[in-house]
Amino acid sequence: MNEPKAILVIGAGDATGGAVARRFAREGYTACVTRRTADKLEPLVQQIRADGGQAHGFGSDARKEDDMVALIEKIEREIAPIEVAVFNIGANVRFPIAETTARVYFKVWEMACFGGFLMGREVTKAMLPRGRGTIIFTGATASLRGREGFAAFAGAKHALRALAQSMARELWPKGIHVAHPVIDGAIDTEFIRSNFPDRYALKEQQGILNPEHIADVYWQIHQQPRDAWTHETELRPWMESW
Repeated sequence: MNEPKAILVIGAGDATGGAVARRFAREGYTACVTRRTADKLEPLVQQIRADGGQAHGFGSDARKEDDMVALIEKIEREIAPIEVAVFNIGANVRFPIAETTARVYFKVWEMACFGGFLMGREVTKAMLPRGRGTIIFTGATASLRGREGFAAFAGAKHALRALAQSMARELWPKGIHVAHPVIDGAIDTEFIRSNFPDRYALKEQQGILNPEHIADVYWQIHQQPRDAWTHETELRPWMESW
């Protein structure tokens, strides 16, 4: 009988996070998914269960240390060891620099970076005694370069990338695989469909990212042998300019 194992997805929305949870659930992992509002997770949890998998939804604020500590302790104690943890909070906003308030800048950093630190630190504590585990931080175009209007978002995503690099150098020798896939391009989501119809129309030409295909890459990263680990990889549609 296989030992129980869990995947934690922080920021399990309707696109990438949900697809990752479903992908791992199909492989026998109990999907533990979080958003600030637990009710919004119910369709995802019910879909995973209907497909024969196991899932639990949690309402928690990734920016709050006590929430993150309690969440990971609860999963480890009551559900299963966390074998995989994915930080997938977006926090993408656009403001001219003169209109970027201190509150906006700090909130974006909290969501896109500080929350990642809290998750990374707490799951590391759980994984270290076992000497194994995978931690994945979802990156973006803004992780690699800034552009006009994205001072807050790019600053936070750059910092998250630095966190992932630092953790990888520390934890790889201890058996924990830390990775930072960079998602460079529009993703097939309701937000893109509603707000950028011209961009969404590129779906017919495979010009926007399919969340299920992103999830496949996350699964592949987790399955890599230790002598051929990936830290950073870039995923973009063939027509994306870069």
